Amino acid sequence: MTAVDTDAGRASGRKITFFVVLAVFAQESTWNFYDAQVPPLLREYVTSAALIGALMGMDNLLGIFIQPWLGNRSDNTRTRWGRRIPYLAVGMPVAAVLFALIPLAPSLPALVAFMFAYALVCNSFKPIAEALLPDFIRPERRSRANAAVKAASSLTIVVSALISLFLVDSYPVLAFSVPALLMLVSAAVLVLKVRDSASPAYQAAVAEDTAADRGEAEPPKRMGELLADIVRDPHRERLLVIVAILLFGCAWAASRSLMTPYGMEALGLSRGTAGGLTLPSGVVFILATFPVALLSERIGRLRVMAMGMGLFALALTSAALINTPTAAVIALCVGVVGAAGFLVNGAVILWNLAPSASAFGTYTGLYTVGWMTGGFLGPALVGSMVDITGWRFMPADAALLAVLAVAVVLRVLALRRRATTTQAL
Repeated sequence: MTAVDTDAGRASGRKITFFVVLAVFAQESTWNFYDAQVPPLLREYVTSAALIGALMGMDNLLGIFIQPWLGNRSDNTRTRWGRRIPYLAVGMPVAAVLFALIPLAPSLPALVAFMFAYALVCNSFKPIAEALLPDFIRPERRSRANAAVKAASSLTIVVSALISLFLVDSYPVLAFSVPALLMLVSAAVLVLKVRDSASPAYQAAVAEDTAADRGEAEPPKRMGELLADIVRDPHRERLLVIVAILLFGCAWAASRSLMTPYGMEALGLSRGTAGGLTLPSGVVFILATFPVALLSERIGRLRVMAMGMGLFALALTSAALINTPTAAVIALCVGVVGAAGFLVNGAVILWNLAPSASAFGTYTGLYTVGWMTGGFLGPALVGSMVDITGWRFMPADAALLAVLAVAVVLRVLALRRRATTTQAL
């Protein structure tokens, strides 16, 4: 490969990374604003916090079932636009319209119907947008591309907060329209600028189809076959990686969702001050993602993933032992550097373990299933531990789940070393 070819490939990679970042930024802007501002709308009709929580958790449950299936559907779609863009061209505008309608709901049934419809449609294309990265980006550069996506996703928390601060009180309907407009603009740019039929992964998938039609290869695997392949694999690498994703998803979600009550109960802070404990760490995470990606490409993604989760666990344990507001903020800042080691690499490791380019969408969906299941279970598990240990040790309780995730990743590394030794013999 010539230097010109290499430069052209890098420029193309940066371009597609920008478009994926744009798509993820737009959809995560709506998700974050949804999480922040839909509960107050529900409170106008519902007084039960448990019921509000159940309704707000509906999108996670939908995602667990929808995302792998739609990811697999897109893997097996063939059009002149490619296999991802048709879904985004339809799904993103529809989701934007449904999101803008949420504050206009005249009753609780209408509000729940709009919430359900938005969550259904938005979950359907979430893994499809992210699967564009492995479609276009070479395996060795996927960590840095995914780092840009994770940084953009984190930035949406700030955007959501700003919209809430400046618009919600005076212009509640307009406030919902701003993220919806971002999604419409993103959809238009993607449709006009991206044709994933030109991606290396799409071309490889078409070649596999042709070989299968000639009887020279097996046809692309459907969802059930891909899942059975993961479960029956004697090496268990892919299954263990998904388990690690679930475990760290539990630790991460618990540390985020329970941090405000921890600050109030263990540190004696007001609700507002406790809610701001995570703000500095959000900035640190954005700054840490790209250096972590470069380190991952140098020494190995699994190693950085294990070291990062270990650092996360150590930082949270230190916060529990020292138990001061300053220690909590510092621990969260150090912890998110470690978390970046996981978040930048988790999906990339699964993509690189996929059996072929025909399964990238499915594997993106499986990553999300592990992560969202962890998000669903983590706060409840750690909350149960808090009932026993008390609020002071909440960070250490979350750290315990991260330690379990580290143990699983170390097992994967051991399996890889054993396989390498066996091949050498």
